[in-house]
Amino acid sequence: MPGIGSMLEIGKKSLFANQAAIEVVGNNISNANTPGYSRQAVRLEDGNYISYAPGQLGTGVNAVEVIRYFDEFIEAQYLDKSSDQARWQTLYENLQKVEMVLNESSTDGVNSSLAAFWADWQTLAANPEDTSVRSALLGHAANLVSAVQSVQGDLQRLQDGADDVIEAEVVEINKLMSGIAELNKQITVTEETGKNNANGLRDERTQLIRQLAEKMDINVIDNGLGNLTITTTAGHTLVDGPNAFRLSFEDGPQVFQNLGPNSTFNGKIEYIGESATEYTLKVVSQVAGVVTYEVYTDGGKTLLKDESEAFQFTASADGILMPDGRGILKFDVGTGTSLQAGDTFQVLPNKSLFWYQTSSSKVNITPQVQRNGLDNERRLTGGSLAGLFQFRDASIGGYLEKLDAFAESLSWEVNRIHSQGTGMERFENVIGSFGAGTTNTALGSGAGLVFGDKLTAGNLVISVYDKATGKMVESGPLDFVKDDPSDPATLGIQNFDPATHSLESVAAALENAFSNISTTIVDRHLQITADSGYEFAFGSDSTGLLAALGINTFFEGANAGSLAINSTVQGNISFINTGHVNGAGEMNEGDNTTAKAIAALQSTSVTTRTQSDGQTQQTLGEYYSTIVAKAGSDTQSAKFNYEYNEALATDLLSRQEAVSGVNLDEEMTNLIKFQHAYTAAAKLITTAESMLQVLLGLKQ
Repeated sequence: MPGIGSMLEIGKKSLFANQAAIEVVGNNISNANTPGYSRQAVRLEDGNYISYAPGQLGTGVNAVEVIRYFDEFIEAQYLDKSSDQARWQTLYENLQKVEMVLNESSTDGVNSSLAAFWADWQTLAANPEDTSVRSALLGHAANLVSAVQSVQGDLQRLQDGADDVIEAEVVEINKLMSGIAELNKQITVTEETGKNNANGLRDERTQLIRQLAEKMDINVIDNGLGNLTITTTAGHTLVDGPNAFRLSFEDGPQVFQNLGPNSTFNGKIEYIGESATEYTLKVVSQVAGVVTYEVYTDGGKTLLKDESEAFQFTASADGILMPDGRGILKFDVGTGTSLQAGDTFQVLPNKSLFWYQTSSSKVNITPQVQRNGLDNERRLTGGSLAGLFQFRDASIGGYLEKLDAFAESLSWEVNRIHSQGTGMERFENVIGSFGAGTTNTALGSGAGLVFGDKLTAGNLVISVYDKATGKMVESGPLDFVKDDPSDPATLGIQNFDPATHSLESVAAALENAFSNISTTIVDRHLQITADSGYEFAFGSDSTGLLAALGINTFFEGANAGSLAINSTVQGNISFINTGHVNGAGEMNEGDNTTAKAIAALQSTSVTTRTQSDGQTQQTLGEYYSTIVAKAGSDTQSAKFNYEYNEALATDLLSRQEAVSGVNLDEEMTNLIKFQHAYTAAAKLITTAESMLQVLLGLKQ
């Protein structure tokens, strides 16, 4: 029943409750500037009531728990925007380095070297026999090659540097996930009795989750206690209560197969080269052991050739050059292999990011920006990891692809003209700088020739001369004699057909057409040799064979990394072609036909093709300028997205701070309030004691 004793109990409970409240306020004040600290408060409840006349009487206050002020809804939004901010910030900071590489305002770069190269051809057209002009052209051509390779090398180093940063980020991510899982265990142990809130541990876990969100896009599901689950937005589980999963950044190339139930592939697929492209090979058919397959990028959503026609290949253990020109794919079918239409193989040439569900089961989650500019939502899409991969693959990979396309077009267009011209000397021996993947496969499809897709049906003219007299002894086109000489269709000269004729066919056609020329295939390169006492020169070529095989060309190489001056030209400036062989087989002094045609390329729109942009028609100078402009545009776009998401993330963090942050004015007010309550509780105890003394005095 109520009495003086209950008054003492009420006072005691009030003392303890307000003391706890004062201690919590003091902790808030001391941690006002501690990063990640969430404001705490004691939740007070009135005690049980006793029914008594004149009514129910209370039993004082109870300090039930120490609560943590934190808005989970705002935090989820903040994590999302923080992830986006980190992605675009990382991309923006790295793209600024690309702008420095491509900045030509203060130093001579590709454009200025290209302009000097064209100017030298114009000067050479006016003075075809001038050796000093030829030497100057060779020097400026070397400068152009050096400038292109310098840009390519700098971009490649930035790409390799991104790999190093990604590797370090993945190590840190694995540590964060393990740390969160360990905190989940501790929170469960602390809170499972239902009497304690692990506020400090929750704050620590929140800090780790925020760090994780800065590195990758995540979803957080809190089921209470330590039963917290973190997944990527694509659904890959990273942390599940006390268990942490693992990410791994692994070297390429790697091949994954998805075969039908009746397929028995036992061969091997090997990729040699460097590419930011992920290839998907889809089997079209297998006839008499020969496998035909199509090549796609972006998981089959984007085709290498165009949106309606995939590039088809015949499987070859010798290697097929991929249409992007970045590497060679070797498809060894194996022994007794049975493949079905629709069987697919995924080839990852580059270092890739994997999520390990078990120690042996892994899933490719490498962030991927598709050709339409959208993210592959089955992969990572946020955080610094997504920014680094976008920089490495979509940005640097795209610039390198365009730079390779520029070098390829420069090499092809110049060589296409140069290979049909003549210089100051004729050839006794020449070997092509471009080799075929196979010698017995049609050069226009499947032979692995770099410029095989540019070959057309037609013929080329070669003239043979007596070395002593300079007199032409034979001249004419090649003769591709068919297998059946009794066929009336084989009568007369047979032209070259890129869909039919192989490197071996070309070698045979040369020997069929000329009695004073022999051919050899050296390591899949065509070598042409004149008999003793003879020499030869090349004339018109409607097929593109000479340029495609690297014979009588100015440049070697078909991309930015391999572009070089043809060793024959480099060793003898007399082989810089300025004129041509006329209809009478003459090489006239002062002829500038070839030099003028090459100089005219400066203002000629040429066809350039990439996977990302398709086919474009621009001058070579304009095309390189678009690479520089694209880098600038990408940088500004990344800056805008970074600043936009930074503003959103900052606003959400401020809103969270308004809930969980410590306000010193408010805490001082609470301190005074609880101090007075504590004093009043002490006064209540003093009063109850006095009342007790009075009662005790009545008995005396």
